[in-house]
Amino acid sequence: MNAETPKAAELNLPQAFLLLATKDKDGKPEVPVYALRTTLAGAILAELDLIGAIGLQGKRVRATGTAPQTDFQRELELIRGKSRPHTPKRWVSMLEGRAEVQRVYEGMASLGIVEHVGEKHLGRFRAVRYPEKDHAPEAAILQKIQAALSGEPWEPAKPDAKAPDAGASDATAPDAKTHAPAKSDSKAPDARTTALIALLQAAGLFGKFFPAADRVRADELAKDYWPSRAVEDELRLIRLAEEEAPTL
Repeated sequence: MNAETPKAAELNLPQAFLLLATKDKDGKPEVPVYALRTTLAGAILAELDLIGAIGLQGKRVRATGTAPQTDFQRELELIRGKSRPHTPKRWVSMLEGRAEVQRVYEGMASLGIVEHVGEKHLGRFRAVRYPEKDHAPEAAILQKIQAALSGEPWEPAKPDAKAPDAGASDATAPDAKTHAPAKSDSKAPDARTTALIALLQAAGLFGKFFPAADRVRADELAKDYWPSRAVEDELRLIRLAEEEAPTL
């Protein structure tokens, strides 16, 4: 990881979620596209909530009076500009989309974390993928989540000359995202980490990364988190609509 690449704690929630939700080698989503877009919308709401830009008042999302500058200023202005505030689920459905996903990917590409790769089909269509370029940020995120799940404090792993790189063998390849318990010794889980755990659960990715984790502990950390609940509600409706769609 070079000096300009952010550490796990410096990635915003949409970046952290999208990094984990993308296959390292080919840059394809780990989940269906609709689930990726919907959960990313929830991650945007979660990020704005964490920095104090928005909050849940009753059953509606409202912008606060003051907020720091954010990469999601456009979304914040949309929320601030509504004369009648919407529910979290309504905002998730309004913010989900291909453009939002691509913008977060491109932001990580500019940091050297993923690589923009275009695939030509039939000489015209280009399917853009974002395979991993620097595994260090993702490794740090997984380590931090594991520490939170185990109830242990956490500190970033120090670079090691033997650490795997992009050309690592299959045994240490970035696609092997299942994370084993790791010892750590610094500080307790923070709100950003627990929010990411909740979003991974909502997207159906938690068990893939942490199959041996204490699910009770994970549920406790993510309990009643409104952005992830909004994602779950929206995904439930999407799946229900697909099931009820007439067969042609």
